[in-house]
Amino acid sequence: MTTPGFRPTHVVPQDGMPAWEAPDPDRPTVPLDPLLPVELAERRGDWGRVVCANGWSAWVDGRRLVAVPQDPPGPGGPFGAGDPRPLLARAEHALASYRVAVEDLTGGGIDRETFGHRTRGLRIGIVVDGESMWLYDAEQGRWVYADGARTATYAADREPRAPAGAGPGATREVPADGES
Repeated sequence: MTTPGFRPTHVVPQDGMPAWEAPDPDRPTVPLDPLLPVELAERRGDWGRVVCANGWSAWVDGRRLVAVPQDPPGPGGPFGAGDPRPLLARAEHALASYRVAVEDLTGGGIDRETFGHRTRGLRIGIVVDGESMWLYDAEQGRWVYADGARTATYAADREPRAPAGAGPGATREVPADGES
């Protein structure tokens, strides 16, 4: 469940990050997942209190948060031509694969090691808030914002790739649907 008014301002670094109940290193809590969208709600020196889409909050090293470059595109704002359906299909496939592995593990059909092998590399992230959606595109290493029909890159965890044969420093836009 997404908290009303949740608007990510940052994402967690790609290797995840530790979190604390209070701005006190002696009060650790559950670490934050890689590339999780968060809203920076408060700062105290290097500490930052972040709020997640479900309303849960924690304190982190605010210096390590990756700032989202801008707010999601508003009505009439710039969007890519990308159709969100291919990204949704990949997310559904990854979730279905994970669900089957969980069922096999809890049913006794596989052990923990096999579960780890079957789920290695699976990565999805989705925040849906009414007509707005943030979807992690694992193939391109970026979060995409969608309005239901079109997508726009929201935050990336790496630089855009250069086209084949391009000179140094050349970049290209990566279509939102992940196709080259």
